[in-house]
Amino acid sequence: MIRVLLADDEHLIRGAIATLLGLEPDIEVVAEVARGDLVAQAVRDHRPDVVVLDIEMPGMDGLGVAETLPGQAMLMLTSFGRPGYLRRALAAGVRGFVPKDASVDELASAIRKVDSGGRYLDPELAASAMMAGESPLTARERDALALAAQGAQVVEIAAALHLTEGTVRNYLSAAITKLGAANRITAIRVAQEKGWL
Repeated sequence: MIRVLLADDEHLIRGAIATLLGLEPDIEVVAEVARGDLVAQAVRDHRPDVVVLDIEMPGMDGLGVAETLPGQAMLMLTSFGRPGYLRRALAAGVRGFVPKDASVDELASAIRKVDSGGRYLDPELAASAMMAGESPLTARERDALALAAQGAQVVEIAAALHLTEGTVRNYLSAAITKLGAANRITAIRVAQEKGWL
């Protein structure tokens, strides 16, 4: 049996997926969690073979969770099929990426492939990622823009990143320029649409 942990904050969706996967003869859902910050403890408690993560969750998003579970077989199941998310998930060690509108057969096949050490990438998401290219933002530009997206002001971003306010302004200005945006708000929107934040 392939032991699966499901992490999704939408109770109805998580329950439906668990029920449908439970009908598969070789898959057993051993745990369900609704928050990203509960995944690591659930992995320790239940020792799943594969962790299926949603990207958008309270506590910690799925990409953040993936970065805390090196070596764990993971698959992203999300309604946010942004190319940048795919690239970041792969960089974090995620071996599968399936959109939430996939069939249960596709999800079960992806779980089996990830469990056996392989990779599963939804073909449309993979093609989109190849067309979108790499994020032009440096890590620090992304960090500054991400904090700005949360409503932080320059002084707060500087404190959080242990930088001077002038350096933060330079990072934000560079991000705006690289994204071809007119201002910080537009840059945030562009970066979010591409999955780079």
